[in-house]
Amino acid sequence: MEMIFSGKSIKIGLIVVSAISAGLWLMNRYRKVDNIMYEILLKSLLDHSVKEISVSDLVNQPERILLDARAKTEYEVSHIKDAVWVGFEEFEKNTVENIDRDKPIVVYCSVGYRSEKIAEKLEKLGYLNVSNLYGGIFEWINEGNMVVDNLGEATDEIHAYDEEWGIWLSKGKKVFTE
Repeated sequence: MEMIFSGKSIKIGLIVVSAISAGLWLMNRYRKVDNIMYEILLKSLLDHSVKEISVSDLVNQPERILLDARAKTEYEVSHIKDAVWVGFEEFEKNTVENIDRDKPIVVYCSVGYRSEKIAEKLEKLGYLNVSNLYGGIFEWINEGNMVVDNLGEATDEIHAYDEEWGIWLSKGKKVFTE
């Protein structure tokens, strides 16, 4: 059998495999969400332009203001307890004018994209301690945390945005609205 690979191409192949393995190991070690594919999506989807907070860190941060940057219909299905709806397309600076600019604020949406954009706007408005919930309410649910409905009652229902984005929800009862 004739050898088709030279010693040099084998070395390059081993270097590439090693680099990929090291990258996956680092991503796995330092990831902020449980699902590696969801982590890869979030790494590429988000700009990482504002401070990010993990679900586990948020759970341990009782003194914070939570802002929900999803559509009103999503918020009405369920939201994190004590969250204030500010919307995304509907967001206006007067919505947050009564919030102290020094208080810790955590903004969330389904996965973190819309909330990142609202967090950027808050920083431009002079808010000093703004974070984006990494993985959004989907990761909040996936890690077994509670959400409430409009009456403040615990619910398993979670708005899944649409069929494509809903694949990232591994827990809860998915709800889709128009």
